[in-house]
Order: sequence, then C-alpha cells, then structure tokens
Amino acid sequence: MVYEIPQTRERIRGVESYVEFNATYPGDWNVAAVRVIGEGRQGVSWTAFRVDGGEETGICFFEVDELGLITRITDFWPAPYEPPPGREHLTERY
Repeated sequence: MVYEIPQTRERIRGVESYVEFNATYPGDWNVAAVRVIGEGRQGVSWTAFRVDGGEETGICFFEVDELGLITRITDFWPAPYEPPPGREHLTERY
C-alpha cells in the first residue's frame, strides 16, 4: 500500500506505516466521510477533517487490487481561500 500527499510531497509505504502515521498525527483530530464514490477498482472520498477546533476538507483517491484491498491512496487537503476580485457577477458565495 502506498499513501501520497502531493501538497507536502510525502510518500508512505506499507499498511503498518500508514496506520502509525495516522495514529501519531499531532493534535486532537477526527475525520468524517461526507461522500464516498467507487467504481471498479477506483474510488474517491470527500472528508471533513477536524483538528484542534478547525475544519479542513480532504479529497482522497483510492486504487484497489483484485481482492478489493486498497493499494494506493492519494490524499489532497486543499486549504480554503478568498476568490480573486472581478468575478462576483458570475458566482454566488455560500
């Protein structure tokens, strides 16, 4: 199993290392699935990640083998930001 985080360019190999990475993640945190979609040997999840009172959005892409075991996770944690000016007439804020 390979776990990759493109924003930090980190790669973790092996289930044991992946479990330890999450078990020792700093802070008081939890994660909840917002939406999970899968088809064939691929899937994607949208998660709400809460750490130390703040909330982040996570998007993970999964690949599975013929037994249905996860072989690769690519994990994106996009940080929210304010949109650039000049497109207010095209968008609706929520």
